[in-house]
Amino acid sequence: MMSRDPSRHERGTLHDPAGRSPGEATRARREPLPAEVLVRVQDLGGRPRGLAFPADHRGTLITGHEVVDGLPGLVLHAPGGRHRVVGADAVTPLPELGIALVHAEGLGAEPLPVTARHRFDGGAYVRIAAGCWREARVLGATTVTYTAIERRHTLDDVLELAIGTTGRDALRTGGGAAGGPVLDAATGAVLGVLGTALRADGREGGFAVPLRPAPGPLAALLAENAATVPAYGTDLNLAGVLELTATSVGQDGPSGALATGDVVPVERAAVTAEFTAFEHGRAAVLGLVGPPGSGRTTELAALAARRHRAGGPTLWLRGADLREDDLSVADAARRALDRAARIVAASRARIPAGPEDLGDTGPARLAGLARGAGRPLLLLLDGPEEMPPALAGRLTRWNDGTARWLRRTGARLMVGCRAEYWESAGALLPAELLHRPRGGSPGGPPAEGLPPCVRLGDLTADEAVEARARYGIPESSPADTRHPLTLRLLAEVRAALADAPDAPDARADRHDVLSAHLDLMCLRVAVRLAAGSGLRGTAVRRLAARVSGQVHEAARRGLGPGQGELDRTAFEALFPWGPAPARPGGGTGWAHAVLAEGLLVPAGTGYRFAHEELADWLQGTHLDLDGALRALVHDGPGTPRDPGTTDGVPVPHHRLGPVVQAMLLLARRHGAGPLASRLADLVHALDAGTGSWWASRLLTETLARVPDATPYTGVLRLLADRIVAWRQQRRPVPGELGPAFWTALPLPLETGFELLRGLVHADGPPGGTGPRFLDAASRLFGADPAAVLPHLVRWFEDERPLPATPHATVATAAQALLHTHRHRAPDPLTEALADSPHRRAGQLLGVLAEEDPSAVCRAVGRWARDERPARRAAAVAYGLLAAPHARDEADRALLRYAALALLVRTGDHALHDGALALLLQDPSSGDRHGDGPRWPGDPAREPVRRTGPLLARTPEGTARLDHVLADLGRHVPGFAAALARRPADAPQEWAEVAGPGTRRVIETRAGAGAPV
Repeated sequence: MMSRDPSRHERGTLHDPAGRSPGEATRARREPLPAEVLVRVQDLGGRPRGLAFPADHRGTLITGHEVVDGLPGLVLHAPGGRHRVVGADAVTPLPELGIALVHAEGLGAEPLPVTARHRFDGGAYVRIAAGCWREARVLGATTVTYTAIERRHTLDDVLELAIGTTGRDALRTGGGAAGGPVLDAATGAVLGVLGTALRADGREGGFAVPLRPAPGPLAALLAENAATVPAYGTDLNLAGVLELTATSVGQDGPSGALATGDVVPVERAAVTAEFTAFEHGRAAVLGLVGPPGSGRTTELAALAARRHRAGGPTLWLRGADLREDDLSVADAARRALDRAARIVAASRARIPAGPEDLGDTGPARLAGLARGAGRPLLLLLDGPEEMPPALAGRLTRWNDGTARWLRRTGARLMVGCRAEYWESAGALLPAELLHRPRGGSPGGPPAEGLPPCVRLGDLTADEAVEARARYGIPESSPADTRHPLTLRLLAEVRAALADAPDAPDARADRHDVLSAHLDLMCLRVAVRLAAGSGLRGTAVRRLAARVSGQVHEAARRGLGPGQGELDRTAFEALFPWGPAPARPGGGTGWAHAVLAEGLLVPAGTGYRFAHEELADWLQGTHLDLDGALRALVHDGPGTPRDPGTTDGVPVPHHRLGPVVQAMLLLARRHGAGPLASRLADLVHALDAGTGSWWASRLLTETLARVPDATPYTGVLRLLADRIVAWRQQRRPVPGELGPAFWTALPLPLETGFELLRGLVHADGPPGGTGPRFLDAASRLFGADPAAVLPHLVRWFEDERPLPATPHATVATAAQALLHTHRHRAPDPLTEALADSPHRRAGQLLGVLAEEDPSAVCRAVGRWARDERPARRAAAVAYGLLAAPHARDEADRALLRYAALALLVRTGDHALHDGALALLLQDPSSGDRHGDGPRWPGDPAREPVRRTGPLLARTPEGTARLDHVLADLGRHVPGFAAALARRPADAPQEWAEVAGPGTRRVIETRAGAGAPV
């Protein structure tokens, strides 16, 4: 049915539906001509055949089958003057659908989005290319016939269009519109392909074949189109979702999040594996927990980039952008998408349809589309600690709303935060939604009581080597250069100050790097300010000092109530947008300079330092430490303990950072004594109330951050004693004081195991809930058995019973631990046991002689040649214990050689009997031993005289003795001669021990008569 307003359907490029004049329409919105969007198709003779439009970024065109039917080749003219000639092999005919696909790379035409709708309402307005862009209306669906060269086809559900008279001529056969797209007037998506050879009940023209995913190449093409060519409004597709979310990451995420920078961050394989497991798992929330500077934002940005390349929709959210009236994370997601939609709408290429409004781009709709495409929407929430205090005060309600929204939409959430935030926020989320790390957390075991999360700490040794290589930092660097932010800032400073005499070298610690970075940033800001005033040289450095003063003042003001940020008024007072007063240094554009250099960044309604670690460190230099400790921990009389408030305003737990930095600065400036005193005060405060969050956290965080905890051993002993006492008194022990804290302290192993030796008295029963200190010792043993063994063996001296297992003592626990893990490092174990004079060491060696004779035989072989008499005595004692259990020829050979080595020592008379007995226990001693050590002579007589008659009492013993002596005479130089010099006063004894084999060896080797 024709429209009653034919003129409406004949409007071309300059006709505006709003009734504006052509000039006004051009100024308001300039739509491209068909020739600027579509591809014109000609036969090889240059005769027009129709139109085609690109459907992907690889040069695949969609056109009507009638356009290519029967042609041996095509000439394609694309926008911009490009053209290609293709043969029939480039055409995929689909006559049963009334369309054809043409493959032609290099045309450079932008693809058009294709709708995913299956039905279209009658009366809907569309745009078609009929000489120019014209408006038409969908009348409904009908059945048509299409006659191709080879046969006739019946096509169902073909769109029937109503169009003005002028446009109808273009829709007739040969009118030039065949193969052109039918565009939805509201969204710009392609609804179908115009056909001029379609017939229905004698009517011709005004028909379009809808594009639906029929099995085969068309379905694959349409799927790729939906994933790569954005459409909005009613036709919002996965590509539109990806464009919106990528815009969000580019707008709200870190600079260059989706682009490769000069230095690509080292991939942290364990973290990547956890992210992959989360994406393919069923959990909805993953907590990425780490201290400032550990690389949380970097890892989230790397994930966003990987997902962008793989077509995974990822939305970036910042804690500073949350609002106090938010009910769930969906509210923040909606605002982020609104910002992204405005950017996309302003930058979209103007296709001949679609208003600036992109329609519903809310997070629920995007999540539903992403879930339907098998690519769940992932929200990345970075720094949730920066949420408004009012929202933090009702975190339970916000988390409940977030959990419900995630369940309803199928979206996922990844939170990059500090442990101080996650311990409360993670506990408020349903446990079944949380991702549980597989195979241990990359950053080490989480603090006890922390909800499941992926821990992020320093780089591994191998990752740090790779990172230093990428940054050009020499290998001679301290442990701090495993800290991701320290590495990055050190590289920046070294690059900027390479020729400066005061440039930090690779041995600079974290404090030095942060200080140098701050100086560099202030100098860069000063250079920007000086550019407009002509300042040079020393004047710029003086200006940099003034900038530094303003930055320090900003840090001081950030210590007030709140999240550590500057509100807009305070920021503009310190860094004016316009002319600055003379006091800070004059000039114009301070705000622009500090923001352009990235020293501070916008955050919500205010501003914050770009690097959280730098902010904590800088604010720590201005903190009144003792005042903060009084307010947070050492409360006055009559007030509740650990209020966690200053001036009545709650102090967020993540503001722990500046206090810890102030503690570390105290030790740096005044030595370990003042810090040890304050740490001891914290232990006493914790003893008065073990629920003091601030006391326990200040203790653990400070002690974990000192470069060497040895000066604080006294404090650690006091704390360990109190932990044991609290357990005995059935008082709760803060989870952060568990084994993970103690084993991570920067202490010598000897000191660490001395502390663990006392702490095992605080363990619960085996198999109980919670980590145990004995298990921590076991893990340390497994990580480096050789280094740990001597310290663990010293536990044999402690016979105190363990409260959780009264039948066991510390000594028996250590003995059992060593026995259980005896195969981890058997040789270091036997050495450590031999070094110990304790009876339990001997007992365990005796057990090993029976259960692991190979290890003991190797030890006997070493000890027999040792210069220490105690070791040689141990060789005899444990060699005799191991001999009955030695089944392997190599083990028996070790015992033989050990016995021979002992027998040749003239000073070891007391060991000779045992050595000879060790030889006599060897069932294969007749085998060749190889060249042995020289026999000393006469000292051999006594063991032979004492042992020989005993063996000679039985025929078997006599034969055995003859066998051993003959073998020794053949292979040990001097032995045969020693036997030949028989004592004149006891010839009968030699006659008893010297059998036929021995006599022959004496006669052959010594050249003397054998004793008779």
